[in-house]
Amino acid sequence: MHNHIFKMRFLIFAILSICVICSNNSENRSENFNVFSANLLNQTNVSVVKNAATVSVSNEIMGKICLKNLTKCEEEDVEYRSSTDRFANFLFSSLPPFDLSQIEGVSRECRIQSKQYIESLANFQMWALRMYDSSAKFPSGVLNGNLNQLGDFDMCLSAASTKHNIQGQYCLAALEVQNPRNSYLSALYQLIHSHNHFKSKLEDPGHRVPRFSSINWALCVPSACSPNDVELGLRNTVQNILDGTEIEVRYEVDPTMCQKKENNAYPRSMFIVLFIFGIILGWEIIATFYDCFAVGNKNKWIMAFSIKENFLSSIKLERAPTDIETVHGIRCVNAILLLVAHKSMAAFYQPAPNRTAFIEYIGRPFSVLGRAASLYTDPFLMMSGLLTTYSLLGRLNKTKKLNIIDEYLNRLFRLVPTLGAVIAFCTFIMPFVDSGPMWNLVVTHHSDICKKYWWRNLMFIHNYFGFGNMCLTHTHHLGIDTQLFFSSPFMIYLIWKWPRKGFFTLTGLAVVATFARFFITYKLNLSNYIHFGTSIQQLFDTADRMYILPAYRSTVYIMGVLLGYVLRNYSKLQLTKAQLNIGNTLALFSFCVSLFGAAFMGKIDYEYNPTDGAWYAAVSPILWCFSFAWVILTWQLGYKNIVGTILSNKIFLLWTKVSYTVYLVQFPVYFYNVGTTKSSNEISFLWMILSLREYIWIIGIAIVLTLTFELPFVKVRNIYLKRKDTKNNAQPVNNIKYKTKNL
Repeated sequence: MHNHIFKMRFLIFAILSICVICSNNSENRSENFNVFSANLLNQTNVSVVKNAATVSVSNEIMGKICLKNLTKCEEEDVEYRSSTDRFANFLFSSLPPFDLSQIEGVSRECRIQSKQYIESLANFQMWALRMYDSSAKFPSGVLNGNLNQLGDFDMCLSAASTKHNIQGQYCLAALEVQNPRNSYLSALYQLIHSHNHFKSKLEDPGHRVPRFSSINWALCVPSACSPNDVELGLRNTVQNILDGTEIEVRYEVDPTMCQKKENNAYPRSMFIVLFIFGIILGWEIIATFYDCFAVGNKNKWIMAFSIKENFLSSIKLERAPTDIETVHGIRCVNAILLLVAHKSMAAFYQPAPNRTAFIEYIGRPFSVLGRAASLYTDPFLMMSGLLTTYSLLGRLNKTKKLNIIDEYLNRLFRLVPTLGAVIAFCTFIMPFVDSGPMWNLVVTHHSDICKKYWWRNLMFIHNYFGFGNMCLTHTHHLGIDTQLFFSSPFMIYLIWKWPRKGFFTLTGLAVVATFARFFITYKLNLSNYIHFGTSIQQLFDTADRMYILPAYRSTVYIMGVLLGYVLRNYSKLQLTKAQLNIGNTLALFSFCVSLFGAAFMGKIDYEYNPTDGAWYAAVSPILWCFSFAWVILTWQLGYKNIVGTILSNKIFLLWTKVSYTVYLVQFPVYFYNVGTTKSSNEISFLWMILSLREYIWIIGIAIVLTLTFELPFVKVRNIYLKRKDTKNNAQPVNNIKYKTKNL
């Protein structure tokens, strides 16, 4: 052991000796730093020979030693200041720090801490350097849209001085530059702001659609400074820079966008939700063990919660006798397109050094994949009307009656548990999972909305209150679909009882809804299509005034009702070859026109025309859904084709089983990644639409949610319905016996 220690000491002495011989500069080092180095070495696990204190140490080793105790190093080794003073004069004059100590109106505590920060920065003290270094600086590539500067979020929050009781506070300020009147300055503005692909204002909601026109600028300030103090300092800085120019800038420092390290206790609500989740998961684990080890007849109520049983049932590729085969493939295709479109919108939160070049690239026809997001939800409404009608007509044909209350409860029991779980997680748990520059904007702010309005979602009326104050914004479709489902028994009974009158009545309602979409889009300058240069205000107005209201979306739902009626009552319908060819041609034409017909609105020089938007809103949903409806109809009638063969593949049954949960979890995953983004990355079209890591997370979480919430409660519902049906079927027998006895 002693021999080993002696060898280590000799090796260290040899290394230090070589450094002395090889480094001419080391001979000129002051003796006081050598003594300091020796003292630090003595505090570490490294032992040196007695004369090592007088030996000059190499630059690298000195730096490593200093990092072990920066405060003491700064105090005892003062020779560095001759170099840093010259460097500071150059650095802080060309890139001055954000100084709040001289700003009128700033609070006293903020002035004191800011003054100490500036003094410590002049002395190159590490904590002050961290604050300065983590603030945004004027970047290269501004003409390519490299405007949004997030600084260094983690470095700012870790900057602290225990001596002065100062801690770093990260504020993400927002600036809005007005388009200059001068033509050349306006041209520069277009490049800097990436041709105004989206137009936004500081007042626009930014928690679900990015404020594209705003400049996000990170500032690291002392923790005693309030957001109002920071905004006063920002105003002073902007005025000093732009004084005497025609450029006008608006700015905002939102209190929620200022963050600092705080040891706040987690709220009780988070533990309550975790406890509930724990009980459910614990019961499912018990049920799984019961499934694995119990013998004989197993209890169905317990088995409904077995993860093993639910997993095995979820991977079965068995069709129901009345299955409409191509529906599963159509559902998958539109769901994937919707995932891509939603990802495209979330991607614009990402700071990118090549943003302008990217926007110029996507100002082409192929960008319809992301711009036509509203189109991809229409087939879900059509298929909902189709499946509901097909099912309820079967019962009407068999029993001549409908139990509407049971139908409503059946649907709610399937949707509410899973939806409630996602709301609970996003509201009470997700805000405390992570952090980042935009975390409070896209996660915490959304959580606050859900705390107020979660009940609207569970009552499926949230789509009537606008996008701005909607919990789980993407679930607006769930509200529309549920409300149309609640009206479907009346539509279905009408067409079943009076086929001719019912057909013309429903067709008339569909036509009225179509004209209503055209009229309101034209009158209010709305746009379902995300055209180049659209504004955030226009997108929200379109959603609030038309897109999320079932009356305007009912056309395609009625198309599904009519298709379900045809499939149920005219299953033996025969088409001639000419009719098939005409139908196939019209379906292909409808598909292409609805998807690519509006491509010209995505061009970089497009100027909004309300007529374009009105025609798109009125006609495109009908054409898009007709193309899929024709595939469903011909395949169910027995006319096989390559499109139907692909869409009816059994593999799509797997997607159907997770489609609801995929729909629910996509936004939480997307905005988790937006909230934790801490640096800029180059953006490309393929990166935007092929974010495999995010898609894997979405599908993985969806599978877990399906196994732990959706399938267990669906099975509980099925067990309850079977018991009720058994009881109801037994009742008429008793009645018959009773009547026979009386006779």
